Amino acid sequence: MIELNTPITNDDINRLKAGDVIAISGQILTARDQAHKRILEEGAPVDIEGAVLFHAGPIIQEEKDEENGEDSDCEPKYKMVAVGPTTSMRMNPYEADVLDMGAKIIIGKGGMDDSVREALKRNNAVYVVATGGCAALYVDKVNEIKGVNWLDLGMPEAIWDLDVDSFGPLIVAMDSEGNSLYD
Repeated sequence: MIELNTPITNDDINRLKAGDVIAISGQILTARDQAHKRILEEGAPVDIEGAVLFHAGPIIQEEKDEENGEDSDCEPKYKMVAVGPTTSMRMNPYEADVLDMGAKIIIGKGGMDDSVREALKRNNAVYVVATGGCAALYVDKVNEIKGVNWLDLGMPEAIWDLDVDSFGPLIVAMDSEGNSLYD
């Protein structure tokens, strides 16, 4: 297994080929359909240069602040209950433009179209797949939820900023040279 740390660099991407198995440590951002759409309309709420974007709709639980009471002015804290991949082809209309903004690794489930393949080549990026049905495995790799953006979109559509350790296994399904396991 190839271990990568965020932010992802061009050197990291250059050594990845379709079929490689990887794990990621550092920052991963969740982003589904509505988050992708808003990124293109308003710009990303966080820097996505070298970022890892995960097509996921996590289940999150807000932790109650027992010490300060529920009406505390403290920022809410969240706990990840489950996180697994969602079908990536729903992001096809947006993904090439998001990749053009600097994202380096897209994590999802299932294939993506030729517009994404071309964007991966153009931006020296990769698409990796996470195994569906393994939300319990993946949640154990999340150390902390560092923050959330666009919670007004709803829990699954918000952008969750995750600190992860050895998040995987993930399989490189489409590499930066245009190779795809779906061909």
